[in-house]
Amino acid sequence: MEAKRIVLIMGGGIAAYKCLDLIRRLRERGVDVRVVMTRAAQQFVTPLSVSALSNDRVFTDLFDLDDEREIGHIRLSRLCDLIVVAPATADLIAKAANGHADDLASAVLLASDKQILMAPAMNPKMWLNPATQRNVRQLEADGISFIGPAVGEMAESGEAGPGRLVEPAELLAAIEARLHPSSSGSLAGRHVLITSGPTHEPIDPVRYIANRSSGKQGHAIAAAAIAAGARVTLVSGPVTLGAPAGATTVQVQTAEEMLNAVRAALPADVAIFCAAVADWRAASPADEKIKKTGDGEKPQLELVENPDILKTIAHMKTGRPNLIVGFAAETENVIAFATRKRRNKGADWTVANDVSTHTGVMGGDRNRVHLITETGVDSWPEMSKREVAETLIARISALLHDKARRV
Repeated sequence: MEAKRIVLIMGGGIAAYKCLDLIRRLRERGVDVRVVMTRAAQQFVTPLSVSALSNDRVFTDLFDLDDEREIGHIRLSRLCDLIVVAPATADLIAKAANGHADDLASAVLLASDKQILMAPAMNPKMWLNPATQRNVRQLEADGISFIGPAVGEMAESGEAGPGRLVEPAELLAAIEARLHPSSSGSLAGRHVLITSGPTHEPIDPVRYIANRSSGKQGHAIAAAAIAAGARVTLVSGPVTLGAPAGATTVQVQTAEEMLNAVRAALPADVAIFCAAVADWRAASPADEKIKKTGDGEKPQLELVENPDILKTIAHMKTGRPNLIVGFAAETENVIAFATRKRRNKGADWTVANDVSTHTGVMGGDRNRVHLITETGVDSWPEMSKREVAETLIARISALLHDKARRV
């Protein structure tokens, strides 16, 4: 099989040192890496170090006479399977979003017809600046994908917040998912079980109890897992979305039906419980439509608690998936409530979704989430649901790969 080739565009920043490890890992997997270094990147990492690891020359100058005699920036942008920008600085993001091409890196990006993955790294205030966020949204609309930034303390300033370059293992998983979107992907051979959408608990033939869930996030996670090579079972409540191509999709209506479908789909390596399951159902749904009497008398509606699907599967004595990820939609004290839920329900990870009115509502196209694990909380910046899905799958891939190496 012909080796995959990526072009790695290194921006300026202390995080550039992580790219040395990334290049090494890619080369170990048989990926050819051609590196373009901006002038700022060369202040942090030497081209000699990069060349030694990539086993190729490093490209730095738009006006290199030897390269540009053969239109070098066009050749670089086309003779690859993927372009990765890491660290993607605020300056590089701004240039790409606005079509600038005044150096080799930006010219390669503008001339490319390949998929592009950007891994931002910058000061938190620079990342959160409205100008940067506008540029990111524009690039997303143009079809460029992002991974990160991670949240933490900045090496150069001591400030904390979103802005750290994701770790090489996570970035590697995202790259492999794009280079090998079929059975050879980063989750090849893994079975990923995902629940999505709401449940509808009937009150009578025309009314039901439900949550405000569109299923967009769960379906996006299923698509990202398929792209990473996983075998995916998607258990979906009633949604208007089409099922992702490649998923084995089981349609259900109620919480009890969803639990039964999840049990039937086991065993699984990973279970991601993204569905918004109604907490309650009518004890005895009416066979006929409940009508108003006209005298103001209120119908008596007795409710019983639905099964907790996440907790049930997480506490299985045998056959429990190796990694269980729960979702928690909260409107207040988001991290505290979700952290408590992770412990109480027995999940390995919980993705806490802030659905308070000032951040948006369930069913929207963007999420602001916090990944809660046994070791702490990683707060992600606002992302599209596709970005959340791809970042989550990349984190899962990195974890499974690390566990496999330690065995």
